[in-house]
Amino acid sequence: MMILLSICLLSQPTTCREDRINLSYEASSPFICLRNGQSAIATWQAAHPEWHVARWRCAARGSEPKNL
Repeated sequence: MMILLSICLLSQPTTCREDRINLSYEASSPFICLRNGQSAIATWQAAHPEWHVARWRCAARGSEPKNL
């Protein structure tokens, strides 16, 4: 599983892009991804303080949607 993020710059809220977090463990279900997603996003956010996570969702690897 992976977490798909929609992120925007804090200094320019109209500047947005998408990013992803590949989970280091193989979450076997969306529930496990959702349960562990908050901490993974918090870690990502701490490493990228200039960005704000506007939306996120879990997705299976290899089945990425075209947009979030």
